[in-house]
Amino acid sequence: MKILGIDTTTKFLCLAIYDNGRVYGYNLEVATKLSSLLAVTIERVLDSFGWRAQDIDYFACGIGPGSFTGIRVGIAAIKGLSWAANKPVIEIPSLDLLAMNAKDTDKPVIPVIDAKRNLIYCSVYKKKNGMIRKIKPYMLLSEKELFKIIKSGAIILGDAIGLYKERIQLNSKGAIFLDKDYWYPKARNIAALALGKIKDKKLSDAFSVKPIYLYPKDCQIRK
Repeated sequence: MKILGIDTTTKFLCLAIYDNGRVYGYNLEVATKLSSLLAVTIERVLDSFGWRAQDIDYFACGIGPGSFTGIRVGIAAIKGLSWAANKPVIEIPSLDLLAMNAKDTDKPVIPVIDAKRNLIYCSVYKKKNGMIRKIKPYMLLSEKELFKIIKSGAIILGDAIGLYKERIQLNSKGAIFLDKDYWYPKARNIAALALGKIKDKKLSDAFSVKPIYLYPKDCQIRK
């Protein structure tokens, strides 16, 4: 089984290759250069494996929430590849992907992503039957709303820590903050989540992939 997965919802291009049990990861800080680097990077990675798009069995893609532009660019690339190869797409919510960075704890895990405008994307996860599971919906919260859901002992990770750590510490006692190595998606977790969705037969195609936008009005095209 061969899987190509990407997440482009942060300042990093996170790319995963799964090849019959082996996982290969690639992380590149692209900032505002994602559009010019994504196709070239995918092409180079496929060339290094001697693969064509038709050789890949499944394509996986981070669908947000996160950078609006990053979500659109990443989904468009995966849609194009999956349509051309006539292969399924696996949708990977980016908060799920980030929460996987703390999958080895039994404490509540709260990934927090800077949503701009003094808002935060987040959810809450807990390990159940050995797997980390979402126990709250995907949310767009103010910092005061975030404080209310953080319980003592909760694990906090994500780039919003850089903006809100001190205020979270003042308003939510006992939170545990992971360092910057855990703030962004990791390629191996794209592969792990993709394999789980394949097993559960949670698949999409090029025409049914939908992003998770928690700013719906801002994402509408006005005529």
